[in-house]
Amino acid sequence: MTETIRLLIVDDHSLVRRGMRAVLGTAPDIEVVGEASTGREAIAAAAALVPDVIVMDLQMPDLSGIEASRAILENQPDVKILVVTLFQDDDSVFLALRAGARGFVLKDAEDADLLGGIRAVAGGSAIFSPSVATRILTLFSDPRPAPVAVFPMLTDREREILERIAQGYPNPRIAQQLGIRVKTVSNHVSVIFSKLQVADRAEAIERAREAGLGRRHP
Repeated sequence: MTETIRLLIVDDHSLVRRGMRAVLGTAPDIEVVGEASTGREAIAAAAALVPDVIVMDLQMPDLSGIEASRAILENQPDVKILVVTLFQDDDSVFLALRAGARGFVLKDAEDADLLGGIRAVAGGSAIFSPSVATRILTLFSDPRPAPVAVFPMLTDREREILERIAQGYPNPRIAQQLGIRVKTVSNHVSVIFSKLQVADRAEAIERAREAGLGRRHP
């Protein structure tokens, strides 16, 4: 008898989760053991339910699917993560792979592709939608290094400000450098702290420098 695949669905849209449940309900070898609508919920649910496979969205309101995947795999390296998303840009693909995802299926894929992807990653294989696989092959065949965004949940402006925070600049100096008001910088800093899930400036600096930010320009 084939062993049942225990599956956790992670997506911030209830309609998507219901649709996946309907599709997966037709598969006798797949059991949906739980759902999560945020990155934090995904981490908690993975620890509590110990699924074999997690179907993971990338864009969520608190932690991104990439951050959640990384956190889950640090503690549960045997869990297989299949990204199911609308996004197939280079940054999303490579950041998901670097976080440990074993597959990448687009939300407009056929039901059979989703089921096949789940079974493939559960069995230890890697699986990608055809358009994603083509993109990966193209990027790997390109001699130039593929650009990968740091902290993809941040906007360009937020990442620009975080860079300067990591360089040790206070808000007034950042405002002066960017030609914006100090209060605007302060507002951005608050949003950055929230997105990075850090408590203060020191913790934000540590996270940023770990990611390679903070090198002063000559």
